[in-house]
Amino acid sequence: MSIFGIMRTGVSGMAAQGNKLGAVSDNIANVNTVGYKRASTEFSSLISEGNHSSYNSGGVETTTRYAISDEGLIMGSTSKTDLAIKGNGFFIVTDAGGTSYMTRAGAFVPNGKYELVNSAGFYLMGYPLQNGDPTVIANSLDGLERINLANVAYEANPTTEGTLKGVLDSNSAVIPAGTLPSDNLAGSTYSSKASIVTYDSLGNKKFLDVYMAKTGTGPDTWQAVVFNQATATAGGFPYTGGPLATVPLAFGPTGQLTTAPATFNVMIPGGSAATIDFSQVSQVATGETALELSVDGNAPSAVDTVEIADDGTVYAVFENGARRATYRIPLATVPSVDQLTPQSGNVYSVNNKSGDVLVGFPETGSMGSIRSGALEQSNVDLATELTLMIESQRSYTANSKVFQTGSEILDVLVNLKR
Repeated sequence: MSIFGIMRTGVSGMAAQGNKLGAVSDNIANVNTVGYKRASTEFSSLISEGNHSSYNSGGVETTTRYAISDEGLIMGSTSKTDLAIKGNGFFIVTDAGGTSYMTRAGAFVPNGKYELVNSAGFYLMGYPLQNGDPTVIANSLDGLERINLANVAYEANPTTEGTLKGVLDSNSAVIPAGTLPSDNLAGSTYSSKASIVTYDSLGNKKFLDVYMAKTGTGPDTWQAVVFNQATATAGGFPYTGGPLATVPLAFGPTGQLTTAPATFNVMIPGGSAATIDFSQVSQVATGETALELSVDGNAPSAVDTVEIADDGTVYAVFENGARRATYRIPLATVPSVDQLTPQSGNVYSVNNKSGDVLVGFPETGSMGSIRSGALEQSNVDLATELTLMIESQRSYTANSKVFQTGSEILDVLVNLKR
């Protein structure tokens, strides 16, 4: 047995316990770091080969592991842009230079450019929805861009679709031919009237008058007529521009609508053609006509707040109450999550051991869901770390005694010649 081998083994043990204490100190320092994953130090023996007549002391080597797959406690916050992942997956973020990473630290806030940035300065990435549903490449990060809420500020959307629903009174008086709303004469009458606001391509309000009249062509026939309110004469008939749309309605013996297709098109003045669905209109003996007409579109408005759904869809909520889907946040993972390489800023990068990145949307496949207004806490247990610290301290002391004993033996050996 080599005296120097005894001392080297003691040094190896002290170095190993020093590494363990380093991991413990990092864990304790980051016990309140959002999305932090606990590090641990594992030991393995290092054997020195020799002959059978003497023992050659070896040592110990350490391997650092990270409990990345262990989910931390999810706690609520007061910010809608604080995000947590319930289940598998990581947010995809980039640094200022555009290098992509993965993280579970979702404390995002808008910066001066309205980009979502977390506390470490990494930008949240997503797929834009301006051109429809995105095409996701499962093993690539192509097509992602920084989520920027300013891209939709003060945006106007023209009216393109609407819904007419309700009931018509089957006992309404028949409007004789020549005085129907579609005749657009000074003496035209009607069974009911409603006005609705729509929007042109620039977001200007365009008011439409919608008339319903029971016709004399059959016991269960009506007509719906739409006019541009701006062309009315003294607030009524005749309208100088004529009707924008005239649609006959027919009902069956039990009051159900039989007209097909149950839609009509209205050209919004200064805007687009809007498709109105009236499939939910029926006729019964109610004593009155009750209709509701709703359309989409909005005037120019600034973004007031942001809502993020569990499936990763980012909605811009405008000051006028309108909502629009602007981005969808994907999640990423790898075959071996615990083999990811940790980087500064609580982010991770892929390597040969972890496997290539896999991308998908929340709540699809094995991906988890996103929780808005919540943050994932560190998965460090403080009591466990303090216990490990005491154990490592005692082990370090014991290894130092081995080194000290070897040193004393060497001192005896040196002093043999006097």
